[in-house]
Amino acid sequence: MKASVKFGLFLAAVALLTAAPALATGQDKTPAKKQDTSGASKKGLRVFFASHSLLWYAPNPIGDLAKAAGFSDHKLVGHQKIGGSKTEQHWNMAEGQNEAKKALRSGEVDVFVMSPKQFPDQGIENFVKLGLEHNPNMHFTVQISWSQSDADPLNLPKGVPPGFDREKDPEHLKKVLAPNIKAAETQADDINKKFGKGSPVLFLVPSAQASIALRLKVYNKQLPGVTKQGELFMDNVHATAPLEALNTYLHFAALYHQSPVGLPMASMLKNAKKAAYDEKFNRNLQEIAWEVLTSYPHSGVTAKK
Repeated sequence: MKASVKFGLFLAAVALLTAAPALATGQDKTPAKKQDTSGASKKGLRVFFASHSLLWYAPNPIGDLAKAAGFSDHKLVGHQKIGGSKTEQHWNMAEGQNEAKKALRSGEVDVFVMSPKQFPDQGIENFVKLGLEHNPNMHFTVQISWSQSDADPLNLPKGVPPGFDREKDPEHLKKVLAPNIKAAETQADDINKKFGKGSPVLFLVPSAQASIALRLKVYNKQLPGVTKQGELFMDNVHATAPLEALNTYLHFAALYHQSPVGLPMASMLKNAKKAAYDEKFNRNLQEIAWEVLTSYPHSGVTAKK
């Protein structure tokens, strides 16, 4: 073999070796169409939910997403359900029936998920204190829910407007929901200062903000498959499949600090069996969830660069 040919082969080999670290560290800027989890096995979380009905649908689909993302040992420890509840109602449940307290006392929970109606809610701090006593390494997430009848959550139930109209500019919802969101952030800051020992232990899941982002897409006719905001709700507060799926992606990402984009379609969206809810539609929901979550400092999740 001629010397020039040998030298050319040597340069090619060096180029491949030099490129390898960049690919391994994610410096390749080519976006992947779907997440490659083949052969992946990452540490899953043990999760308990204490929630009202705006989160009842999510735990099992979150588990499906976690496993699809490579967290094979993700575990749903339990789910305590009280319709229309404050977190304090979960705290005050009779000891013999209180699965949430039982789970925390076992020390076998990594993340405890709550969904109060409004803030502040004393039950949140009570659960944080109890949980950390038995597992000092655990974390807590708290959903900021969208509101009943688009009313101010801090003024419920008397503030519910009769015959309200969903088909309005969602921008005004930011003002309506702002006081409750601010109250959530103030309570989260206080709890983290009290119990965090320099690092936050409680994080907020911006479900209200994500619902506004989704409704704004519909209002601006940027979400093919949904023509009216009312299609996102089955009544004055409960969600239909698209909003349920969006919130499920949001909670998955909040738990695992990983984008849901490219993961399989959530079961509630698939089970709706609507042609409009295709893979492109699903990806739109996943992208909205990730954008809203990573743009919200109190979620503790940032987009990897």
